[in-house]
Amino acid sequence: MKDYGTLSQAMNILKLEEGYEHDFNLLDEKIELKSQKESYATNEFDVDKVLRFEGMSNPDDNSILYAITTHNGKKGLLVDGYGISGGQISKEMMDKLDLKENRPTE
Repeated sequence: MKDYGTLSQAMNILKLEEGYEHDFNLLDEKIELKSQKESYATNEFDVDKVLRFEGMSNPDDNSILYAITTHNGKKGLLVDGYGISGGQISKEMMDKLDLKENRPTE
């Protein structure tokens, strides 16, 4: 398992070395690539990697970094807090981003 260090280090490695150049935003039922005015439903992207980070002194600093590839080839990152936005997203999106055994994690 590769050590990505901190959240910011992991983002830099994934962007510079692994080609995840875009920044995705999490919406109710889709992810959004605001810079390109595009959005993707749960069936239009794959989660390639899930990286978890825990804050050193504050549990509120916990976060999850998703490395995502859309079905039209856009690679990018999505950062979220633990608990997948506190239940403010659809069940379908929650299932897509859930940390399952068959999901690649590093």
